[in-house]
Amino acid sequence: MSAQSVLFDAPGPRARRRHAILAAVGAVIALVALYFVVRKMQEANQLQGYMWEPFLTDRSVWRDYLLKGLWGTIKAALISIVFAGVFGLLFGVGRLSTIRPVRWICGVVVEFFRAVPVLIMMIFAFGVYTRNGVFANDINPLAAVVTALTLYNGAVIAELVRSGVYSLPKGQGEAGLSVGLTTGQVLRSIQLPQALTAMLPALIGQFVTILKDSALGTAITYTELLTWSKTLGSAFTNTVPAYIVAAILFITMNYLLSRLAVTVEKRLNRRGKTAGGAHATPAPLPGAAAAD
Repeated sequence: MSAQSVLFDAPGPRARRRHAILAAVGAVIALVALYFVVRKMQEANQLQGYMWEPFLTDRSVWRDYLLKGLWGTIKAALISIVFAGVFGLLFGVGRLSTIRPVRWICGVVVEFFRAVPVLIMMIFAFGVYTRNGVFANDINPLAAVVTALTLYNGAVIAELVRSGVYSLPKGQGEAGLSVGLTTGQVLRSIQLPQALTAMLPALIGQFVTILKDSALGTAITYTELLTWSKTLGSAFTNTVPAYIVAAILFITMNYLLSRLAVTVEKRLNRRGKTAGGAHATPAPLPGAAAAD
């Protein structure tokens, strides 16, 4: 019995017709909405050909605006990915600790930061850093963005680590304990490496979230891609094309990360099948040839 048949019944002829009708109605509504949006943009002269010329003829559009914004987005995302990975690994292991106070404190921290919206954490961190002079004025926005992305996504990664270890067969931990390893040694040497390998595709998917959420930094004056696109639209009076180009850049970066996740998952699955399918040829027993 397949997993699909266990989760839900296959739709019958009437259900399939109903789904097809709903899908068609939804498509029509979407096309009508798109028509009105495009029409409004044309009335505002935002889709005219000359609005797109600066992207092809003026190097300063890319050099002074888009590339600077792209670097701001990538810089915040890379720093946040490193810090979130460390945060998630530490608190994920803490949630697996056999010491109850450590496990309880790590659980409270993880659940708290998973529940708080990223934008609220950015605004709060920016206010704290600005009022107390923690960093230089030009560093405060970046520090606030990195802080919020680290805390939220680190909490999610910690939960991935915990669930990854719990998903492993219990026999592996019991085998480690039976050969004299402590609980901590079993976690570090046996369970954690396997859990990290299994969660790698989901971890890369979380990196996509970090990259997208860096755009929220525009609310606290962090100059990333969205902010520079807005400035570009004001400078060349082509706001809509500037936002469309920024959206294409975001989609491209997220697509590349998503493809990386798919590639990693395929490699892991292929390696698992190869390891499971390979069978070593047993060595002949001593005296077997003589017995024949």
